[in-house]
Amino acid sequence: MARSSKVKTEQVHELLLQALETERGGIQIYTAAVKAAVNEDLKKEWGEYLEETRTHEQVLTRVFEQLEMDTEEQSPGRKVVAHLGSSLVKAIEMAMKNDAPEAAELVAAECVVLAETKDHQNWELIGKVVEQGGALAKVLEPAYKAVESDEDHHLYHTMGWCRELWIQSLGMPAVLPPPEEVKKVETAIGASRAEQSRDEMLGRQKH
Repeated sequence: MARSSKVKTEQVHELLLQALETERGGIQIYTAAVKAAVNEDLKKEWGEYLEETRTHEQVLTRVFEQLEMDTEEQSPGRKVVAHLGSSLVKAIEMAMKNDAPEAAELVAAECVVLAETKDHQNWELIGKVVEQGGALAKVLEPAYKAVESDEDHHLYHTMGWCRELWIQSLGMPAVLPPPEEVKKVETAIGASRAEQSRDEMLGRQKH
């Protein structure tokens, strides 16, 4: 397939502003989520994701330096991302204040999934820019390679946790840690296969 002749540099600039803001919001969301976690495996997992998200912010900050971009530059899109991030933090805090610990943990899992969906898409799009080659790609490629697999892990594993915690809350047998965690899923196809293996894993838990 032919590559498009030109990437819109201004829109890449906007994507990077939103990506940096997403990572900053992610740090705050994971900080709140760790406090909300009841399951010790999940608390440990989110603690690791928090540290990785801090690293992602540093990786993007270096990209900004290389591209001579201002890390504090605002745009309408970036402001929306910041608003969404702070809203998710407030949602977790509200649940911790007003709900049972297990319910607050579930809210935290849902908030992490929402945040990581945006985060995962940001890096997927950065990968698309890298595919086009050129000066921008040279700067972005090392950052993309350093971060992308973490983003897959964060999204698919937390989706698994969220599903199983909901199943547990409904009074049905849950697989905890979820199949995505046990099978170390890193792709959408892998996540689908892991979910399909639930019944087999539940059978093992009963024996």
